[in-house]
Amino acid sequence: MAEFSRREFMKTVTTTAIGAGLVSCASSSSWMKAVGANGDVRIGVVGIRSKGAHHIEQFRQLPGVRVVALCDVDQNILDREVQKFKDRKEKVEAYRDVRNLLDNKEIDAVVIATPNHWHSLISIWACQAGKDVYVEKPVSHNIWEGGQLVKAAGRYNRIVQAGTQNRSDTGLQEAIRYIQEGNLGKIVLARGLCYKVRDSIGKVDGPQDPPATVDYNLWTGPAPLLPLRRKRLHYDWHWVWPTGNGDIGNQGIHEMDIARWALGENELAPSVVSVGGRFGYDDDGQTPNTQFAFFKYKTAPLIFEVHGLTRTKDLRARDIYRGISIGNVIHCENGYFAGGWAYDNDGKKIKQFVRDGGKDHAANFIKAVRSRKRSDLGADILEGHISSALCHMANISYRIGKKSMPEEIAGVMKDNEYAMETFDRFRKHLAIHDVDLEKIRAILGPTLSMDTGKQKFKGVHSDWANYYISRNYRKPFVVPGKI
Repeated sequence: MAEFSRREFMKTVTTTAIGAGLVSCASSSSWMKAVGANGDVRIGVVGIRSKGAHHIEQFRQLPGVRVVALCDVDQNILDREVQKFKDRKEKVEAYRDVRNLLDNKEIDAVVIATPNHWHSLISIWACQAGKDVYVEKPVSHNIWEGGQLVKAAGRYNRIVQAGTQNRSDTGLQEAIRYIQEGNLGKIVLARGLCYKVRDSIGKVDGPQDPPATVDYNLWTGPAPLLPLRRKRLHYDWHWVWPTGNGDIGNQGIHEMDIARWALGENELAPSVVSVGGRFGYDDDGQTPNTQFAFFKYKTAPLIFEVHGLTRTKDLRARDIYRGISIGNVIHCENGYFAGGWAYDNDGKKIKQFVRDGGKDHAANFIKAVRSRKRSDLGADILEGHISSALCHMANISYRIGKKSMPEEIAGVMKDNEYAMETFDRFRKHLAIHDVDLEKIRAILGPTLSMDTGKQKFKGVHSDWANYYISRNYRKPFVVPGKI
């Protein structure tokens, strides 16, 4: 991969904006002109089973915005959402194949809420077709394709927003400023938590038939076209590697992004090590349901935790840390931030930050589409890429790791008190569910070093780790090597 950094991205944006080498569908004149008839921004939504259906309603309610096209490979889901438009006597185009939607010159921007393995490719195709993009998290399925998407946004002068809506949360923006101004002292650790109960997805004894209403070839897209080997096609794709990234890349990407934002770090972490496993049940899932990763940043370490089992065997509730289950704890010298509050070191509340969940993130995207200013975006694609890539880094360490005794894991973590404390809680959480790590061993990944400019691993284990930087794409669903 060519060297790629924030500086390189801004250089690409500048040169392509004034250069003559743009493709015809995204010429310098077309991207500057007013969008849509009468100034309306015309939206196509791709992937509408759940989050996409939410986006339809969200964008429909924005002034000067029209949802004019829908796309889904599941005919039942497509028919369901189209019917809502018919009931309202609103016109909408329906597509099974996203390539046909992108050919429609009456669409100004696309909103992408497909499974993860499609995110970067559709986004790049959309940029090439002269359309702006709102793409759900994670913005990529692997590190390399996320970098290609960032390049495409610059090359084709597109407004590309990552679906990390917390960047538009006004209360959180205030909290980050408060922390970075030193009101709690120096940051000593940024922690992200995803304590979300995940049940077994079951186990099948052979290939399953995809739903008859689904075009399985299109659903699979750039991933290998393999027999379906789980009970549910939809959603459970999160827990298998060809299409998903586990909970660290599902729910966890939000908290990973906030942790990095708090640190003020604008590149990938120089190193990562991850520990985890799929504990508590035997099913067709591949990704860890219990995991933690340690990123060694210059400002302070970043630790991310996934606890997918219940708080106790008899209580179906999420695990909890410092009063929260899903969110962030930013540890500082003189206190910490958690759950919308700043606390002192004795746990006394100092200041509240009223969060709104980034409810105006879609409106923020439309604002930038109209202004043509990337600086107006709450979550520019470069930010989404870096935070998504951190999730991929952790998973790569895990995937090339080996089952290890607790003493081996402790030996790696002992040099950092926060890492050691995290492992102790990891072990206790599993012990509650009768998982003895002396007998059922966790996977300890190697500590991987990252060349943050080239966005490739270097040093020991790098050959093996870099195998997972990208993937073999299935034709014709290929992320372009040259943008």
